[in-house]
Amino acid sequence: MTEKSVLQLRAKILVALSDPIRLELLDFLSGKERCVCEILPAFPRSQSTISKHLNILYEADILDRRMDGKRTIYSIKDPQIFELIRLVDSIAFRQISDLAETGRILERSLNNRS
Repeated sequence: MTEKSVLQLRAKILVALSDPIRLELLDFLSGKERCVCEILPAFPRSQSTISKHLNILYEADILDRRMDGKRTIYSIKDPQIFELIRLVDSIAFRQISDLAETGRILERSLNNRS
């Protein structure tokens, strides 16, 4: 595998994780496999929208998909994906904390000018 294809694979995974609906789908699928017939009612979106997002996650090799008769069953392919999400949460928490501190500094500054 070339360096370019490794970079493309990384980008494909990160792009698949870059949508709030797809992150919700991963959370919904955490811990157990689910049929599309269970997934669709849990999301206030059209069937085509949910199918598109499931397919993006599948194509990025984040989800497994299998057929059980006429039912399509999805599951998390590698639970390590949640470690990556936890790392992102940690970064986001730090950024939010920094913003909160900046807000407190600005508030004190504004109060001192009054």
